[in-house]
Amino acid sequence: MSATPARRILAAVPLLALLALSACTVGPALHARRIPAGTPTSAAPIPTPSASPSATPAPGTLEWYVSQVPTFPEAPPPQPVQLPPNGPAPNWHRLPIDQKVAFITIDDGGLARPPAVIDFIWEARIPVTMFLNSPAAQEHTDYFRQIEAVGGIIENHTISHTSLAGRSYAYQRQEICGAADKLESLFGKRPTLFRAPFGNHDATTLRAAHDCGAKAVLHWSETVHEGKVRYQTPEKVVQPGDVLLMHFRPALMDDLLAALKAIHRAGLTPALLTDYIK
Repeated sequence: MSATPARRILAAVPLLALLALSACTVGPALHARRIPAGTPTSAAPIPTPSASPSATPAPGTLEWYVSQVPTFPEAPPPQPVQLPPNGPAPNWHRLPIDQKVAFITIDDGGLARPPAVIDFIWEARIPVTMFLNSPAAQEHTDYFRQIEAVGGIIENHTISHTSLAGRSYAYQRQEICGAADKLESLFGKRPTLFRAPFGNHDATTLRAAHDCGAKAVLHWSETVHEGKVRYQTPEKVVQPGDVLLMHFRPALMDDLLAALKAIHRAGLTPALLTDYIK
């Protein structure tokens, strides 16, 4: 990992050798990195945003967003949470950890996919977990593959994005397993985390999620919309283990930046869920 000052988030990052999805793992608990044509390989310096001392990036540009990202302390080595030996899958609003990390998650995928998000995640080294509906993932596979290539993790958010609570086991299993099957076929890896649409779930959801291969079901501690963080807990500050929820909407750049600033104000560092749920 480069130690240049422009590295905004000092979390470890796994490297992908091209968007063709041939993965090259570099040590444990790493992210992925997109290496498009013209970008140096891992043996060359990592590209960093350049800014003239006399010129401030124009607001709304990629360079401006990157310049606003705070510098984070290095994340501690992950200490994975204890999972139950048998089902059903646990449901967490906040991961039961004490380490000073929080988790950025992005849901859905069908409404909007701002192109600059890919480069923002790359330039600022933002660890994101995407909970995708499988039809959106199928329709916009290349977009989500690019985010995966720069460090994103793809997880399960059902097929039809309907409320699961109160539905039969067969219905819930089809929604969860069907999406997991499709995501695995598109991205070559079966999801191991699940988020219920609207957060609505019951005991049947947790059982079906476990039976479809999910190790945990994730709710959230904060939501982020149009650049504003909305706290779901009385502390009104991001806590260790918190899960921040946003969506693929037009203001996603602002939401990512707001989440990063809130995590930084709390003295935490962004991290990947899959480094802590194994």
